[in-house]
Amino acid sequence: MNGLPLDHVGVAVPSIQESAATYESIIGATCSAIEELPEQGVNIAFVGSIELIEPRSSTSPVGRFLKSRGPGVHHVAYRVSDLRATLQDLNTRGFQLIDEEPRLGARGHLVAFVHPKSTGGTLIELVQHGP
Repeated sequence: MNGLPLDHVGVAVPSIQESAATYESIIGATCSAIEELPEQGVNIAFVGSIELIEPRSSTSPVGRFLKSRGPGVHHVAYRVSDLRATLQDLNTRGFQLIDEEPRLGARGHLVAFVHPKSTGGTLIELVQHGP
């Protein structure tokens, strides 16, 4: 297999607690503890490779996403070994970046997003595992 490995799929939900049982039943995995990310305006939890994303307010980006589109796939995340180098490469190749510098994301990983305008309509998250 070539290319970047899939890290997870982010799903916007109105409530992690109300959605977790559905995903646990389908996937056969237990939902992780809920992690609060106030700087991003969300709470998150993982059920296997599905990241459940709950807005902390209706005015956050995920809150607006839910209001306009309803629950569903929010982003696709790929694992990279060097996020800064990947962002530099994508920028050089003309991709529109939401984050030009990595930021702290779920589970303490570094993350950055590529704008859907550059990817045919899909929000792409890049994730670098580790400290």
